[in-house]
Amino acid sequence: MPAYKYYTKDGKTKWYANFYYEDWLGKRQHKCKRGFSTKKEAVEWERDFLAQGAKDPDILFSALIKNYMQDCSSRLKLTTLENKQYLIDMKLLPFFKDMKIGDITPIVIHRWQDAMINYRDEKGNPYSQTYLKTINNQLSAIMNYAVKYYKLRSNPCLAAGAIGKSSADEMNIWTREQFDYFLTFEKKSAYRMAFSLMFYGGLRSAEVLAITPADILPDCSISINKNFVVIKGEQYFQTPKTEKSKRVVNIPQSLYKELQDYVSSMAIEPDERIFYFQKSGMRSEFKRATARSGLPEIRIHDLRHSHASMLIDMKFSIKEISDRLGHESPETTWKVYAHLYPGKDRKLADALNEVRATNDNAEDKNV
Repeated sequence: MPAYKYYTKDGKTKWYANFYYEDWLGKRQHKCKRGFSTKKEAVEWERDFLAQGAKDPDILFSALIKNYMQDCSSRLKLTTLENKQYLIDMKLLPFFKDMKIGDITPIVIHRWQDAMINYRDEKGNPYSQTYLKTINNQLSAIMNYAVKYYKLRSNPCLAAGAIGKSSADEMNIWTREQFDYFLTFEKKSAYRMAFSLMFYGGLRSAEVLAITPADILPDCSISINKNFVVIKGEQYFQTPKTEKSKRVVNIPQSLYKELQDYVSSMAIEPDERIFYFQKSGMRSEFKRATARSGLPEIRIHDLRHSHASMLIDMKFSIKEISDRLGHESPETTWKVYAHLYPGKDRKLADALNEVRATNDNAEDKNV
């Protein structure tokens, strides 16, 4: 894997890589890359380039990731890509970067899993069970990609087994009384309105931040049709999480009046955002106000969970709650909130008892 020296017009010494390779169609191609300060840099660039084109288990994990993310880039939303890249950069590459995928065995996966399970931050807190599940699933998805496209015999994550849990054992929520008390410690009208829309409308923070005057409908409702996101400092409107996330949400009349008054006090165009802050600022303000209130600490997304809990207590059906939250299906809602339904096990047992009783009566008649 040679590299070649050349001199620039001002007399500086530079290096370049010059080689042939087969592209994904099996055609022979020529590649030349100039401008390297050292021979080592040119050689490493050629090696990395060729590694990305490898189609067997000898490909390095780092090269596999480049191809994997390139394939994902045309299929996933910007926010999903950013989150995926963060997990890979922070939790996977430090461990697997220089390994060939064929050398990543179930034992190696176990060692990585142990490192994730035993991690503690500066306050002594471990990763949550749901986060462990997320990063393990990400690694498994990458190894499935290697099985499908790079002749890896099997996914070592399957043999290693899963870690973490799909849903948290407990959900931190506030009652209506707690939220209303919290609002007494938030004096900034914009934040008060944003938090209220999350708690009383069940909206996601990205949905709240995307609201424009044009989205506020005349019948005490809001059209949810986009999300506001910031990717590498650039602000975007993007389509909602799922098709079901596009919805019209009715809010209490008193909150609607407050929203109208808030918007009418601003000199903005119909397509401009009504909130000037971003998610990071919203999250920080929520933490500050929570600390001032002395209430149990919850995440800002837990305001949406608190809304769902309130609807459950009000005896709304799982289908009604699912539609309001913009979930893809009632099954999704049930997975998240089933543990909030009081006495669900007793109700299930009673229903099964009725089924058994019906069967017993039918058998008696047939005797």
